[in-house]
Amino acid sequence: MLLIDSPSQNAYFNIASEEYLLKKFTTEDIFLLYVNAPSIIVGKFQNTLAEINLDYVREKDIKVVRRMSGGGTVYHDLGNLNFSFHTLLGQNDFGDFSFFTQPVLNILNGLGVPAVLQGRNDLLVEGKKFSGNAKLARHGKMIQHGTILLDSEMEVLGEALKVNPLKFIDKAIKSNRSRVTNLINYLPKETTTNDLKKLLTQEIIKNNPVAERYELTEEDLQGIQQLMAEKYETWDWNFGFSPNYNFQKAIKVPAGFIEVHLDVVHGIIEKAKIFGDFFAPKPIEELEEQLLGHKHEISTLKELFSKIDLTEFFGKVTLGEVIEGFK
Repeated sequence: MLLIDSPSQNAYFNIASEEYLLKKFTTEDIFLLYVNAPSIIVGKFQNTLAEINLDYVREKDIKVVRRMSGGGTVYHDLGNLNFSFHTLLGQNDFGDFSFFTQPVLNILNGLGVPAVLQGRNDLLVEGKKFSGNAKLARHGKMIQHGTILLDSEMEVLGEALKVNPLKFIDKAIKSNRSRVTNLINYLPKETTTNDLKKLLTQEIIKNNPVAERYELTEEDLQGIQQLMAEKYETWDWNFGFSPNYNFQKAIKVPAGFIEVHLDVVHGIIEKAKIFGDFFAPKPIEELEEQLLGHKHEISTLKELFSKIDLTEFFGKVTLGEVIEGFK
């Protein structure tokens, strides 16, 4: 088994590294640890916009990254440790999360924390979740990865994942917002993610005496950065890959009431209908037509609207007022 401690706190890098390592090491077992700066990690089959508070995420400069595995959306920050096991497919039951969460439970139980695996893939302490886990199978290998909330900013977590459920109508998998807690409430206050890294690594070595540490080479770093640029940093992967959805939002501006309905396919607006009690000289159908084929993405729509005299469609409005109806 190769033991890898990521040198980066960039979520794009760390999520990309999982795919890179999966492809590079076709037979080796891997245990990867990483910590991300504030970021939101979205399950592969989720509608990103329906999982996050986009305005808050942008205001706080929180990265949004889609991972390869399914499951729900999670928040990462410097108080959260992430672990990832890579093994040959078939060595362990794909539906069983207990094998690779047991090392986490071992070290925590040894520290007096009454942590347990509950349900299919969550680790809880006193009924509150501190670890969510997900899996994927690809190229003959399996990845099981999970989070460990040690001392995460719960207020930021709550705000970043607070979304209006009425805006999006789709069949995408929705995250189950469990009651969560930080392990720091059960451990000595000086405990750090580095402490957990050391303890977990020791536990893995105890069960895998021939495990060896592996440092990413310059070739590895370049490969991961290339994958970041081509995939994990792109709007197409993180937002456009989202399942088809219908978006609807109503806003009140000085010019009147505006209600926006969009049919979005792979992030692209395919149908648009706008209702309201505003007064304007041009038929709203002309604006609806101009929306088609554009990304349902605020910077794209701002660029489009900046070239249009919106007062001809809505009366006395500003670009900022209208764009609120598409968020």
